[in-house]
Amino acid sequence: MRLTQNICLLATVALLALVLTCVDPILAGDNKTTGYHVDVGTRQAPLRLWVEESGQGDPVLMIHGLGASSYTWRYLISDLALGHRIIAVDLKGAGKSDKPLDEAYGILDQAAVLKTLVDIKGLSNLTLIGHSMGGGVALALALDLNRTNPRMLKRLVLISSVAYRQRLPFIGFLKKPFLGSDGAFTLPPEILVYSGLYASFYAPRKISFGAVRAYALPLHDPAGQRALLKMANQIIPPNLHALVSRYRTIREPALLIWCAEDEVIPLSLGRKLARDLPQSHLEVLKDCGHIPQEEVPQQTLAPISMFLN
Repeated sequence: MRLTQNICLLATVALLALVLTCVDPILAGDNKTTGYHVDVGTRQAPLRLWVEESGQGDPVLMIHGLGASSYTWRYLISDLALGHRIIAVDLKGAGKSDKPLDEAYGILDQAAVLKTLVDIKGLSNLTLIGHSMGGGVALALALDLNRTNPRMLKRLVLISSVAYRQRLPFIGFLKKPFLGSDGAFTLPPEILVYSGLYASFYAPRKISFGAVRAYALPLHDPAGQRALLKMANQIIPPNLHALVSRYRTIREPALLIWCAEDEVIPLSLGRKLARDLPQSHLEVLKDCGHIPQEEVPQQTLAPISMFLN
């Protein structure tokens, strides 16, 4: 209903985002980074992930959610890097990472790719921070690391995380009127991105044109559109029940951060996850929706900093 009522606003935002790209690329979210690509593929299936790294100390791997990129952590990284080695990664198919034309875009596929990244970099005493779909990836990666590399994982931070079977309202944004019969986007990606952010923010006035442009940029490429759809359609693993039954084996300290007003993954599921993770603490934030690291970054940063230190 909100999306229908604000279609004119969406069109205006898309137009302004496009204009800003021409006028001010930094304001539009196309700011320069110090990132680099890491080869995590094989000769038969080449794949490069985009990584942005800063700071020194025990490593912290930051995993974004569906439709986002490492850009989502922009308000947190500089503070967290004061005492830790921050590694923010663009998932396969997202941001500046490669977008191969295969079918392996599910949560377990993403976790396997990140495990290769962890092995290549030789990370230990590792903290995983995952948001939304990235939280589901972090959970799957934690289970895998604890099975194959005991004592490698140190801590886990889950922000509004996918964890259980549920209806995911943002999947509707990837269907009509945004998709044509050929699966291509029928409207500018800026409209799709803004509509998704609008549904995820408690206070949509906080949505920035820079964020709209940054997340829309990869979606101007047909490969980016395809990858996003593949991730969305595979966001619930087929063996989810088996994964959920193993949550209790994750004994590392876990910090869960949820917004009381989250309408995408409700707080009730955060409370359930807190009960299923034996060494967990749930921090509930006010006046925010599904993306607290962007909507209330200081409120989000405070418990993470305390938890890491």
